[in-house]
Amino acid sequence: MPYWLMKSEPDEFSIEDLQKRQGARWDGVRNHQARNFLRAMTAGDEFFFYHSSCAVPGIAGIGRISRTAYPDPTALDEKSPYFDAKAGEASNPWSAVDVEFVEAFPQTLTLPQLKAEPLLAQMPLVRKGNRLSVMPVSAEEWATILALCPGRN
Repeated sequence: MPYWLMKSEPDEFSIEDLQKRQGARWDGVRNHQARNFLRAMTAGDEFFFYHSSCAVPGIAGIGRISRTAYPDPTALDEKSPYFDAKAGEASNPWSAVDVEFVEAFPQTLTLPQLKAEPLLAQMPLVRKGNRLSVMPVSAEEWATILALCPGRN
């Protein structure tokens, strides 16, 4: 099973928000490589929910893909911050997926903690210059990160 990491700013959408709703649409991705990763996802794939651009960036929990990629409706919504004037009903280049809540970690696994783990040295998240909001995670990286989370459910 493929694994992923998906970033969200917690003041916009957090692991707690996903837990309350149980499910949501993951939209607003406006990078072609990240969009292609969304399109590669399969229902049932799991992802680390990463809180970014906040006081304590890091992995806050786990979600699961519940619906594979489909055209992102926010690209067509003029009131959305993710509106794309070049997108149209027949030519929407952007994708969204539906996600569901799996687990919130007792504590956020911080970026410095992740960077300190030698087994994660090749993970795109911890390498300089990588700002993708969606990225694959290898099975080994997934297991390593889970092992760093004491007190998980």
